[in-house]
Amino acid sequence: MREFVQVFAAVAPQTGDLLCLILPTANTAMMNLFLSYVSQSLRDYFIVMQLDQAGWHHSRGLQVPENIRLIAQPAHSPEVNPVEQLWEELREKYLHNWAFSSLDLLEERLCQGLNAITADTELVRSLMGFPHLKVSI
Repeated sequence: MREFVQVFAAVAPQTGDLLCLILPTANTAMMNLFLSYVSQSLRDYFIVMQLDQAGWHHSRGLQVPENIRLIAQPAHSPEVNPVEQLWEELREKYLHNWAFSSLDLLEERLCQGLNAITADTELVRSLMGFPHLKVSI
């Protein structure tokens, strides 16, 4: 039997800030939880969040906080989403050639990888600082 967890992540490429939650499933309720987390964590900022076309990213039950605006990226174009680089980094450096005997062990390894990446703001900026996301104020 296979078990799964989902990692929700948001990145501020210019500052190198990375916010992540490991959640039990990917659906509207979990997306609402994640948006609330991001909104509270960055409450002093107005956030423009780029999302892919996953159903829970645009469902009718989605509750978008006042300080967040969602923009949809074109369908089937993960290459324009900086968070895709996070998944690649996790696979290459923290999850390659591993078979976990329990979901707890996987979550522990995910936490190690996410914490290491999150702590390295220069790495986050270099991986996810896409030119089309550079904003001047």
